[in-house]
Amino acid sequence: MSEPKKAVIAMSGGVDSSVAAYLMCKQGYECVGMTMKLFHNEEVGIEATKTCCSASDADDARRVARLFDMPFYVVNFTEEFQKEVIDRFVDTYIAGGTPNPCIECNRYLKFQKLMDRMHQLSFDYVVTGHYARVVYDEKRGRYLLKKGLDESKDQSYVLYNLTQDQLSHTLFPLGEYNKTQIREIAKREGFVNAKKPDSQDICFVPDGNYARFIETYCGKTFPEGDFVNKEGEVLGRHKGMIRYTIGQRRGLGLSLPESLYVCEKRMEDNTVVLCRDEELYQRELVAEDLNWIAFDDLKEPLKCKAKIRYKQKEADATVEKLAGDKVKVTFDLPQRGMTPGQAVVFYDGDEVLGGGKIF
Repeated sequence: MSEPKKAVIAMSGGVDSSVAAYLMCKQGYECVGMTMKLFHNEEVGIEATKTCCSASDADDARRVARLFDMPFYVVNFTEEFQKEVIDRFVDTYIAGGTPNPCIECNRYLKFQKLMDRMHQLSFDYVVTGHYARVVYDEKRGRYLLKKGLDESKDQSYVLYNLTQDQLSHTLFPLGEYNKTQIREIAKREGFVNAKKPDSQDICFVPDGNYARFIETYCGKTFPEGDFVNKEGEVLGRHKGMIRYTIGQRRGLGLSLPESLYVCEKRMEDNTVVLCRDEELYQRELVAEDLNWIAFDDLKEPLKCKAKIRYKQKEADATVEKLAGDKVKVTFDLPQRGMTPGQAVVFYDGDEVLGGGKIF
């Protein structure tokens, strides 16, 4: 009789990762739960009760693990999180982009540092509560990343950076379920977090005030400048570039005869350009820092679906290779609010082909 497979369960204290742990134990895996300590609340200027990295969340995860007699540990990745996630988040905003720190956390923490711990323990898999699926295609000899069956909860967009080696050691047990089923399992099994709400904000900026966080973190303020229209006419004063993102309309603090939106941030002269909604639509973008899952590299123009925001719908596009590990993405129809720093992810049906960062 062969020994049971061993899995490290990434446990945030939420219902999804708790049910993932339950499903793996039920399947006979030897499991150990790990909660990642990612930052010290006081260092990022937030209350301990307002973050998914709080002591109460670790306690919730520990209490669920205890139900299965599963060993549980809190692993300290604060230094790595600061370098790979918080610093990148701040640097991207300062450079004029809009980052997605969840993608960086998956890339550098869950599927790099946590997987390192998995190897150190001689375990077989890292398991998370993401709504996605990993499938091995024997014909292609490749591991594939696919959407979760619950389209409303699918998280494949934030997982496009997974490599073949990482996919071979990753399991997403929630990929075959919908959220209602997960809640029902948690309630049936008596989990303390069965009714716990999902986290909606960036964990280290739970109040959503990114500008205040960045200024506190950097210890400096960002100067005011001009709002202008596309013709260069000054419309008013902005309160610092880090307070705005492409497509934003609310919070501009202007009284205008029509609705205008942020369409460009000119870092060289500290100017925010405003435009009408219809002017936010573009057909082309350039992406860098590519990761391909379905194949090793892009050899010829690729017709596929692509999306440029987590909640945005996919659209028909053509991807062409450029020099310097970049690609040009041309959409059949214009897309709203292409934003530097965000990800563009490519799909073929429910399969993630790969993705990159909008340049």
